Amino acid sequence: MPALSTGSGSDTGLYELLAALPGQLQPHVDSQEDLTFLWDMFGEKSLHSLVKIHEKLHYYEKQNPVPILHGAAVLADDLAEELQNKPLNSEIRELLKLLSKPNVKALLSVHDTVAQKNYDPVLPPMPDDIDDEEDSVKIIRLVKNREPLGATIKKDEQTGAIVVARIMRGGAADRSGLIHVGDELREVNGIPVEDKRPEEIIQILAQSQGAITFKIIPSIKEETPSKEGKMFIKALFDYNPNEDKAIPCKEAGLSFKKGDILQIMSQDDATWWQAKHAGDANPRAGLIPSKHFQERRLALRRPEILVQPFKVSSRKSYEETVECEETKDAEYAGNNSGTYIAGFRRSFRLSRKDKKTNKSMYECKKSDQYDTADVPTYEEVTPYRRQTNEKYRLVVLVGPVGVGLNELKRKLLISDTQHYGVTVPHTTRAKRSQESDGVEYIFISKHLFETDVQNNKFIEYGEYKNNYYGTSIDSVRSVLAKNKVCLLDVQPHTVKHLRTLEFKPYVIFIKPPSIERLRETRKNAKIISSRDDQGAAKPFTEEDFQDMIKSAQIMENQYGHLFDKIIVNDDLTVAFNELKTTFDKLETEAHWVPVSWLHS
Repeated sequence: MPALSTGSGSDTGLYELLAALPGQLQPHVDSQEDLTFLWDMFGEKSLHSLVKIHEKLHYYEKQNPVPILHGAAVLADDLAEELQNKPLNSEIRELLKLLSKPNVKALLSVHDTVAQKNYDPVLPPMPDDIDDEEDSVKIIRLVKNREPLGATIKKDEQTGAIVVARIMRGGAADRSGLIHVGDELREVNGIPVEDKRPEEIIQILAQSQGAITFKIIPSIKEETPSKEGKMFIKALFDYNPNEDKAIPCKEAGLSFKKGDILQIMSQDDATWWQAKHAGDANPRAGLIPSKHFQERRLALRRPEILVQPFKVSSRKSYEETVECEETKDAEYAGNNSGTYIAGFRRSFRLSRKDKKTNKSMYECKKSDQYDTADVPTYEEVTPYRRQTNEKYRLVVLVGPVGVGLNELKRKLLISDTQHYGVTVPHTTRAKRSQESDGVEYIFISKHLFETDVQNNKFIEYGEYKNNYYGTSIDSVRSVLAKNKVCLLDVQPHTVKHLRTLEFKPYVIFIKPPSIERLRETRKNAKIISSRDDQGAAKPFTEEDFQDMIKSAQIMENQYGHLFDKIIVNDDLTVAFNELKTTFDKLETEAHWVPVSWLHS
């Protein structure tokens, strides 16, 4: 940039140009975030002060004045020394005090620097042993603080040279702008590194204090400006770099838990991405396995899990685990009497029965076997807040039989019947005298039911005693169309087919407490058995508790990456309050949702 004058002519000064720059760039900036960054950067007071000094120095040079003296600081020291030998009166004491002040000494030092026109920064001396054939060498000095350098090195297998493998976004090396991927490292603090292993060089860096000087041969590769940093992903698995044998540098790794939101800072490396936790004030990124790399690893590591069909219960009999026509569901009562009140259910959920004795169907789109191509790694997400004129998000409740899911749903409905709603299931059995079409069930013919199955109109369905039962997609739409929150409980394998732009489901997993707490809290409760037509309630057995714990573990292991919230139903009142708070936040606060929901 050419130097600009601050004179009164038509030329614009650098200071004025700097102040006007954000406004000039505004039409060319893509986002408000970038524009705010420009305003903050160019509005920095220290930058303005430096620019003013630059302009004053340039104006001084242009006028080419001759300084009266070049050594004001030395003259001041000589004067102070001479005054010390004089009789000290009040004026001399005041002058000596003034000349000893640090700010006055600094001012005189600046005067001398300007007078001598010595504005260039002080650089370390060039080494004497530079090879004449080396056409480009950089000497870089970085001041080391407590944070890592933010760069990794490796040994080139062909040349044996030590090169910079990657620069961690936001780290000290990245912020300096002086070190780049591919640069060849020759010396660290004057110590040659050609014959050293990367581990030895790292040890030298670890032991260095204060400024670190690097001798580097720059890479000939041109780095393209990165546009990354605006992509956010939801982690669908736990990750600890200290347990990852494949990571190139454990210290540079980033730990995260399933459900954490990560900001992707770089995808330059196809195997190792750079990321940081969303909202983390620390700008330095860490290494995480890329989506493609993690998918390959999981597919190879867990084939036996990926192909196992989901199984809700180890019970042999369908009737002991599934609601049938009268009993509605086998659920934990959770009330003081310890008895579940039957006759309440509007969504349809089936457990598995031995296929040899019952031809059952559970899902209209795919089998409920775990899809080996759907390996949970990361999902790109974006913030979403429901607008006033939008339909409510579908709320999907998942949990093992007996955990109390249906009781929690009942309490929600009772708390506000105008705000919450449930679906009405379809059935092919005959309507009974006390039933009304569209209330307990929607009664349709077997032919029409099978036609709807073929047309993928059911979320899930099954057959019991030669009659079909199922929950239709239209029944969900009907509840949402009434401007209500639709409460739907389904088998977990169905959830992934509901995750669409239309429903934007929020999935809550109702989890049982420890088996010790189950024995303690459910000892007086009863579970509904549909073995007979009366739907008699019976006490929980040890087998019930074991089944509940095992089912919950299988659900969480195989489908936990689809859950937005986990609530442990230890105490029904506490669990209900947590559920209610979750619903309130869901309707008022922004949540992370898949990008595909907003950009389909």
